[in-house]
Parts: sequence; C-alpha cells; structure tokens
Amino acid sequence: MKVFIDPPNSLILFDIVERFGHEPLSAMAAIQEKIDNLEIDMPPMNVTLDDVVRGLKYAGVEVPSGIRGRMAMWGPMIEEADAAIIMDNAPYSFGCVGCERSNEMLKYLIKKRGIPKLHVVYPSNEEEAKNFVISAKEFLEGLGK
Repeated sequence: MKVFIDPPNSLILFDIVERFGHEPLSAMAAIQEKIDNLEIDMPPMNVTLDDVVRGLKYAGVEVPSGIRGRMAMWGPMIEEADAAIIMDNAPYSFGCVGCERSNEMLKYLIKKRGIPKLHVVYPSNEEEAKNFVISAKEFLEGLGK
C-alpha cells in the first residue's frame, strides 16, 4: 500500500514504511522525479506552469507561494495515499515542520480523505522511541487486512 508520511521529507518515517513492505509517499521521491525530468532545463528552477495550476487546487492565490508550491507536490501524494503516518510535535530539525500553515493543510486533506492514519508524538526518550516503532509496525502490518 502507499503510505503518505508527514513530515514528507522524514527519512526515519520513510525507512520504517519501506521496511514493513509499503511504498512511502515522500517529498524526496517527488523532487527526484522533477530533477530527473529532462524537460526541466535548470534544477532547482524546476517550477512549471502545471505546478502553479496544481497548487491552486489546494490553496488560493492569496495564500503564500511557498504553501502553494508545497501543496502542488504533496496534495497529489495525499490523493494517491492508502494510509498516512503523521508525526506530531516534531522539532524543526525533523523534516519540514517550519511551515505550520502547510502542515495544517496536509492534516486537513488527510482527514478529509478518510484514509487510515496513525498519529504519533515525536519521541523524547528511548522508551518512547521503541513505542513509536512498535505502533508504526502494528499500524503498517494491519493495513490491507
């Protein structure tokens, strides 16, 4: 199954989803597609008119362009996802958590889709980290049953 991870560039969540046999939907894969696309002349100047239009589906023109840009990439992944894992209360150094408006929009779209989701709190000690991995394992193993 395809599992959206939030934050979308979390290597830890990406690895956990992949280890349990699912396809992680992440920012890294979406960005790689853009960079590897031969139609794009100069990465990172890789925003196309289609990206702008796609972003408008999720956020209006009055919304800052950074949010629209993120949503142009992440919105289609959420639409494609069969499930989601969401890391709450993560520090700024854990993935892309610096734009709270984008994060709110992501959580809203996931909730609106009604797909299975796991909310986990960023662990602050070893015991919480073990519990996080156990929760993720149980969630991922339960998908598709």
